[in-house]
Amino acid sequence: MRQLLSALALLGAIASPANALCGGNFSDFVAALKTEIRAEGLSAQQADAFLAGVVQDARVLRADRAQSFFRKDFIEFSRLLVSANRMQVGTANLAKYATIFDRAEADYGVSRGVLTAFWGLETDFGAFQGDFNTRDALVTLAHDCRRPELFRPQILAAARLFAQGDFDIAGVGAWAGEIGQVQMLPIDIERNGVDGDGDGHVNLRGSAADAVLSGAKMLKSLGWRAGEPWLQEIVVPDGLDWAKTGLETQLSTADWAKRGVRAREGSLARGLKGSVVLPMGRKGPAFMAYPNFSVLFEWNQSFAYVTTAAYYATRLLGAPIYQAGNPDPLLSLEDMKALQTKLAARGYDVGEIDGILGALTRAAVQKEQARLGLPADAWPTPDLLARI
Repeated sequence: MRQLLSALALLGAIASPANALCGGNFSDFVAALKTEIRAEGLSAQQADAFLAGVVQDARVLRADRAQSFFRKDFIEFSRLLVSANRMQVGTANLAKYATIFDRAEADYGVSRGVLTAFWGLETDFGAFQGDFNTRDALVTLAHDCRRPELFRPQILAAARLFAQGDFDIAGVGAWAGEIGQVQMLPIDIERNGVDGDGDGHVNLRGSAADAVLSGAKMLKSLGWRAGEPWLQEIVVPDGLDWAKTGLETQLSTADWAKRGVRAREGSLARGLKGSVVLPMGRKGPAFMAYPNFSVLFEWNQSFAYVTTAAYYATRLLGAPIYQAGNPDPLLSLEDMKALQTKLAARGYDVGEIDGILGALTRAAVQKEQARLGLPADAWPTPDLLARI
């Protein structure tokens, strides 16, 4: 999965001009890396061992440019990922590792449902942790000139972990360098790794205790608020001001209740602010997103993925299957690109013209809908495309 790299890693990369180096002869690039790794305090032997046999991986670059997985709409995406098997195995693991989840909630305040959801979606509870050599993937991405400032610091962190016996140069993971059962990057492992099983090492690949507790510590460091919800299914009235939906607008739950919004089950959380989230517009599922929901975007950037993970977490803790409604279908790839192109021509920032309904495109759609006098629910339709 495409994960958001640590902001501190980015700042560290910007601060050092050497980190801006990319491209050119790969052997020369590796030699420069070796010098920089030595500057991190590793010996010549350690630097040589860490980079021994490193190669460029063309599969990594292809994966970096592939986006088809995120072209699915929320209903299709969530039904695919939150399968009956994942529900069954997730529920079993909640019971099997109850003591570890007790520690995660006591020490870091992070819900066992959220931790189990990411554990399940990232690697099927450790069953498949990726098939890309992590060291080679990081070096390949740092050499590539798309985002070297993000990946070069991860190489240095991996080298430091290697020096202390917590990084296997033959180990495999995701294409973007994430490691282990909950898929964390080397810098995040350095900062938030927890030796949950007490063996003296942080082993996110082989130890469920290390993986779960490290994930909990990381979410806490990103701003997770103990004891608060993250996502709740709601029922919205037909006459709601759709322009106020979306993550950019936060109102108190009391204000939302005055506007006719209610929880599908139970009641809205008292004393909190929230956003009405409509993954597929006003005709589809509806959720109240609380402050903790936004923290999850620090783990993964995809709106569909984060919403699915958050929903899966609620299901694991007893929430019902959401009401799907009858939303308009997602625009085709060609139509979505055409829409993004038209929106960009009108001055909206939609990011890359890639046919993916990301956060920037959603915001632009909502603003254009409001300008045209359409229901501003941020869900693109053929009618919107025709009108602009």
